[in-house]
Amino acid sequence: MRSNNLIHLRVAAVAGILAAALYLSPASWAAPVATATGTANATIVTPISILAVNTLEFGQIIAPAANATVTVSTAGARSSTDTILQTETGVRQATFTVSGQAAYNFTVTLPSAAVTLNGPSGATMTVDTFTSDPNGTGTLDGTGNKTLNVGATLHVGGSQAAGSYTGSFDVTVNYN
Repeated sequence: MRSNNLIHLRVAAVAGILAAALYLSPASWAAPVATATGTANATIVTPISILAVNTLEFGQIIAPAANATVTVSTAGARSSTDTILQTETGVRQATFTVSGQAAYNFTVTLPSAAVTLNGPSGATMTVDTFTSDPNGTGTLDGTGNKTLNVGATLHVGGSQAAGSYTGSFDVTVNYN
């Protein structure tokens, strides 16, 4: 019986050594492998654009004896610091169409410096104090459009030379 017990002890000892070796082997230390799948998304937004529709028209003005100003509001109403206004025909605010992504907000940047209008024989006038409606920021409607109206103030010199004057100004829009 003794030899059977000895065999059992030896088998048990060998089994224990093998179990310990398997437990301590580097293959048994490896963590289980797990994989997850992530998602990537992107949204392309319609670029914002602006299109000039109507020019800013100060209308017919009689040359004043002294410097004066003529203002056209964002609603197209005209006023003056002197009685130099002629007929209201042709007076209007500048109108732009802003287009882009529906319901997006945008900022409006108007000229911060005076703009020069050039006339006959080198004569000039300046336009400044630009205003807009919407003022500063706006929101595109559900179709991605918004009308932007711009007014300003024209500086007319005393004894301003008669003739047509023209110049240009920039209006910039950007998404917020």
